[in-house]
Amino acid sequence: MDGATATVQGECAPGFEPVREAFEANFRERGELGAAFTALRDGEVVVDLWGGWSGPDRAAQWRPDTLANVWSTTKGMTAICAHKLVDAGELDVDTPVAKYWPEFAAAGKADVPVRWLLTHRSGVPGIGLDRPVRVEELYDWDLMTSLLAAQEPLYVPGSAGGYHALAYGWLVGEVVRRIAGQSIREFFAEQVAGPLGADFSIGLASDADLDRCATLVDPVMTEEMANALATAFAAAGPVAQAALTNPQLAGHHANEPAFRRAVMPALNGHGTARAIATIYGALATGGLLSAPTLAKARESQGKEIDAVLGLPNEWGLGFYLGSDARGFGPNPAAFGHDGLGGSTGGADPENGISFGYTLNQLGPLIRDDPRKMALVNAVYESLDTQTR
Repeated sequence: MDGATATVQGECAPGFEPVREAFEANFRERGELGAAFTALRDGEVVVDLWGGWSGPDRAAQWRPDTLANVWSTTKGMTAICAHKLVDAGELDVDTPVAKYWPEFAAAGKADVPVRWLLTHRSGVPGIGLDRPVRVEELYDWDLMTSLLAAQEPLYVPGSAGGYHALAYGWLVGEVVRRIAGQSIREFFAEQVAGPLGADFSIGLASDADLDRCATLVDPVMTEEMANALATAFAAAGPVAQAALTNPQLAGHHANEPAFRRAVMPALNGHGTARAIATIYGALATGGLLSAPTLAKARESQGKEIDAVLGLPNEWGLGFYLGSDARGFGPNPAAFGHDGLGGSTGGADPENGISFGYTLNQLGPLIRDDPRKMALVNAVYESLDTQTR
């Protein structure tokens, strides 16, 4: 079997047939292996699709409960945890991190506010290259948080945004842990996933879930693309190298059981598309955060060119905004977070829309993978047709 004959299952509400067409086209035309996509409107499921295979051997089909590691789509879930604490009056994003995490004050970081963690402006996008980090060390929470607490800023905090590709999870997650008195995995399970019945966790809490996980496949790259990427990494400055290459991860690392079990709130959330859409749906409809807290979470922190990725960004507090790229639909104030290789979760409260997308054949992009954009655009095409 090939992409043209992948089995697609699930349902679309009347009028949302273009989404199924786009989902099927991803298998025929865009290299999809296995995937799921769910969209909600006003909290009700209007699209719930899955198809293809859970691994490159094509021995098992993707199921509704197949879990996928969603890389940086996890960051949005981590941001939600911080905002839950804001809602509870236990966290002030304009208070220095050191109030909650005293060790973070080291090396000139005493005045860095929590806001700058959420917006990738802390000056600590990673561990400096003078202290090489092995992949296995990422699984040690105490080690990683202590290294980041001791790290001297790699640029002046607050002066620029530099994507905290790995560091974001430990930085925000440790603030959550210090305030809540429990790991962010436990906090997320109790405060977010559990009440919503959402099948999503920050690292797998049970080995029983290992058998449900899709096998991730590294991006298919031409020799030209691979050479260009290698050249870009070699030419990157120390800030980008600290953020992206210390250590340098590849998609297949996420298939290791130790990686899946660890608590890495920037990169190893495991869930279903339905769970992601459900969580963002609770944001879109006001069921997860208060209106004032959500408004602050969506408030633009300004447009910029990211110092690590070299891409134009517009951040809310922990979420990408749709901005000029319209990455979450035509509403520039829609928000969410993409993951390496294509996964996403997003919400558009003004239109009552939320969605989640999981996959296992990774693409080469950090965000706005063509498969994701085809699906999101099809959702809004369906909406436009119904309102004419």
